[in-house]
Amino acid sequence: MSLSGFARRAVHRACPGLATFARPYAANVATVSEEDSFLKWTTPEPQQFTHQSILAAPVTKVRRDSRAARAPRGSVVRAEAPRSPARLTARVARTRRADPIDRARPDRRAIIENKPSPRWIELANSVPHERQTDQPYTLLSQKSKKRKQQQVTTLANGMRVATETTPHAETATVGVWIDAGSRYETAANNGTAHFLEHMAFKGTAKRTTAGLEEEIENMGGHLNAYTSREQTTYYAKVFKKDVPKAVDILSDILQNSSLDKAHVERERGVILREMEEVEKEVEEVLFDHLHATAFQHTGLGRTILGSAENVRSITRDDLAKYIKEHYTAPRMVLVGTGAVEHDDLVRLAESAFANVPTTGADVATLVKNDPAHFTGSDVRIRDDDMTTASFCVAFKGAPWNSPDAVPLMVMQAMLGSWDKAAPGAGHAGSPLAQSLHANDLANSFMAFNTNYADTGLFGVHVSSENKEALDDAAFCVMQELQGLIYDPKAEDVVRAKQALKSSLLLHAESSTSAASEEIGRQLLTYGRRIPRAELFARIDAVTPETVKATAWKYIRDECPAIAAIGPVQFLPDYNWFRQSTYDNFY
Repeated sequence: MSLSGFARRAVHRACPGLATFARPYAANVATVSEEDSFLKWTTPEPQQFTHQSILAAPVTKVRRDSRAARAPRGSVVRAEAPRSPARLTARVARTRRADPIDRARPDRRAIIENKPSPRWIELANSVPHERQTDQPYTLLSQKSKKRKQQQVTTLANGMRVATETTPHAETATVGVWIDAGSRYETAANNGTAHFLEHMAFKGTAKRTTAGLEEEIENMGGHLNAYTSREQTTYYAKVFKKDVPKAVDILSDILQNSSLDKAHVERERGVILREMEEVEKEVEEVLFDHLHATAFQHTGLGRTILGSAENVRSITRDDLAKYIKEHYTAPRMVLVGTGAVEHDDLVRLAESAFANVPTTGADVATLVKNDPAHFTGSDVRIRDDDMTTASFCVAFKGAPWNSPDAVPLMVMQAMLGSWDKAAPGAGHAGSPLAQSLHANDLANSFMAFNTNYADTGLFGVHVSSENKEALDDAAFCVMQELQGLIYDPKAEDVVRAKQALKSSLLLHAESSTSAASEEIGRQLLTYGRRIPRAELFARIDAVTPETVKATAWKYIRDECPAIAAIGPVQFLPDYNWFRQSTYDNFY
């Protein structure tokens, strides 16, 4: 059968036994064992940290050129770690042959022999310093003692206050992270959390919409919010002196939103137009379809914005009911980063959030009543008029508190991401990127690892204009996934761990809002702040054997969830993907 220019066809297939799109899955009982706790991973047996430099004081080598002698007063200088006698003798011999004038440079000889230079001793005597027992001859300036301070306090009503103070900062990010999102809605009120996010900025009992906007602009601040499937966030970026005002505004819009009927009606149109814009974003639509087919008839399968019918029917009473049930103190975290003082923020929170309800729907109960059952299935929206084909191959992943969460993060970094339009695209380190680039099989790809309270999604998203080679692109993807199962390379694991740590650091230190997001998310998901040294030690503890065992558990002989949009007629069928999870291509 030939298709006309505007003909579109939706094809949906699933694992054997999946007769329709809405497959009953009452027999798939999701169980969350207490032994899968994230905290269990810290026991001595499974945690064999080999990367000692993460837990010990780092060693900073002194430069061996003349610029080392001109180091500014108070800078940190550390001697090199002791070397073996054979290597030390060889190095001294090479240095003597290469630089005969070092006999006149006692500081160079001191560096080679791992002894303090007379110049540095003289400098040490003139600068206040401390001596560390594990690293001799280490100078610490006064400024180096001032580091980011992280503190967490739980208020009497159960609300947590967390801060990360940055010395000498002049701006701060203050926000409230709430353990409430589209997952905790029902099919009837799906979209309420996102609707409420819009209504938060439409005035309160003591602030009009115009007054709220004017107050933020006069401070030179920035007020924003976003909603995800499990969390909702309201945050403000302000100057140091305006932190009390920001806390007052956040508490006001969360507790005293007017929810005026005229504003509710006006926001319906705004959200409907937003939905039209989102539908133009292929990647957004694709991942919505992926969640819908992977988590059929569960909260995670519903979209964040909700259906158009729900948006047209949501009332003020629905919004007020959602606030009462989900905006409770134990499910809230007030986070401040940058120019904030912990004790001051605690006092502000005790005053501003004293009336937040303490009772309501419990997250653990909500998840237990509506567990996220994963269904291996396939949904394809074929549109031959589109120029680009996009598809996702995903497997059931790990929840936040699973000990497999970190190995899956490393596996995601091993697969990596790639865009052929990016500089140096032909020299990417990822083997999957090299295969797709060398054969011109895709425009871009991205590995993803999404965690939720009781499940996750791990997979690869590919976008390609070479629609006739989709089978080859799918082969490359499944071949790399098989590589994780049967033969993960040690060099790929090392590269991925370094890339992952770099990505985490660059994101966390890019802005105060990024740091706030990390703190708020960790307190809601883990119940505590994960120290960076601990997180990096967990990453360093991942070995090729760990990757192999994790891939064997989550990928090998498991039913994938597949979503595709565009001219996808040449994408292999579901049975081929399913067979490729255990057939070894090598």
